[in-house]
Amino acid sequence: QVQLVESGGGLVQAGGSLRLSCAATGSIFSINYMGWYRQAPGKERELVAAITSISTDYADSVKGRFTISRANAKNTVYLQMNSLKPEDTAVYYCNAVVRDTTRISAYWGQGTQVTVSS
Repeated sequence: QVQLVESGGGLVQAGGSLRLSCAATGSIFSINYMGWYRQAPGKERELVAAITSISTDYADSVKGRFTISRANAKNTVYLQMNSLKPEDTAVYYCNAVVRDTTRISAYWGQGTQVTVSS
């Protein structure tokens, strides 16, 4: 079994920065994909940023402000969020596609709240 543990959320003023972390632990052979998603009240969950071994991808709304990175040795993904806006307020979820010795499965973290005040 694999667990994703997120940290780094909180309350910040508009224009400020936060760094989210997500560490994967458990029976891991390799991690093919890691991503950050967010869900604001009354809205659907949306992709914020994703990273594989060869590429990164960002939602248009965060390009130039957010940076996703990964520490492979630690099975950890980070999301550096700069120039935060009130519309970035949401619960942020980590997602990972993990290969163990027998199968490939997708896992979600428990979510971390990010609140940006105007």
